[in-house]
Amino acid sequence: MDGTWQHTTVLLNEAVDALVTKPDGIYVDATFGRGGHSRLILSRLDEKGRLVAFDKDPEAIAVGNAIEDQRFEIRHEGFAAVRELQAASVTGLLMDLGVSSPQIDNPARGFSFRSDGPLDMRMDPTRGTSAADFLATATVEQMSEVIRDYGEERFAFQIAKAVAARRQERGPLASTAELAQLVAGAVKTREPGQDPATRTFQALRIFVNRELEELQEALSAALDVLEPGGRLVVISFHSLEDRIVKQFIAKHSRDEVDRRAPFAAPKPMKLRSIERVKPTEAEVAANPRARSAIMRVAERTAA
Repeated sequence: MDGTWQHTTVLLNEAVDALVTKPDGIYVDATFGRGGHSRLILSRLDEKGRLVAFDKDPEAIAVGNAIEDQRFEIRHEGFAAVRELQAASVTGLLMDLGVSSPQIDNPARGFSFRSDGPLDMRMDPTRGTSAADFLATATVEQMSEVIRDYGEERFAFQIAKAVAARRQERGPLASTAELAQLVAGAVKTREPGQDPATRTFQALRIFVNRELEELQEALSAALDVLEPGGRLVVISFHSLEDRIVKQFIAKHSRDEVDRRAPFAAPKPMKLRSIERVKPTEAEVAANPRARSAIMRVAERTAA
């Protein structure tokens, strides 16, 4: 594990109870993290069962590689890579979205405004563009769009202008503390108890890691890789993610009528919505980061 940076898995038993319907199935933990869900899934499988895990984070891959179990494999890829699995081969697919506690709590990863560190925010720091790189080159319009759309920040334009002005005066932002201080000066009001930088940091993290695009790709792939009766379990932590999951399940939980051919037989639904679960008061009290979690469960139909 990552020294003092530990991770408490949210909705652990609820997710695995919903996911594992037969002990000899093939299961996917699309967001391994620190392996909380994976270890419990493995404990529910018999010798014929299999578990495939995915994660972008090299630190998560190192944790996964330490699991000595013939039934388990982990792949250093984002969860959209589930599309590479064989069609109709998966008994259960789990996605635990967002960022893990070790990523937030380690200042070197640059995810949090609570401790100063490099302005990175990449789930996989070996690939892609960091938050600092984006803020060093993006236009005011590009920054404003990202902060508004992914952070639902009403002061997005003011923040983007402040970043551009700072860039021109003193050079690009390099640390999380610099960005948090700049945002605090640009945001005039904020909800009680919320740091002014919260929405901006969320927006940059989601954008840098293509989180919403990858979620949509993974959900679409789930329809192909799940076997009839296979379960889709998704845990989300903010409204943008949950809205995508909710709308996806709703869309595929009803017969699809082709408006161009109104007399044709409708295409049968591909999913059956099963349940929506939130953490108990006891879990939130023990782990405050669980408070915004919503778990949605659906089952692949035979269609």
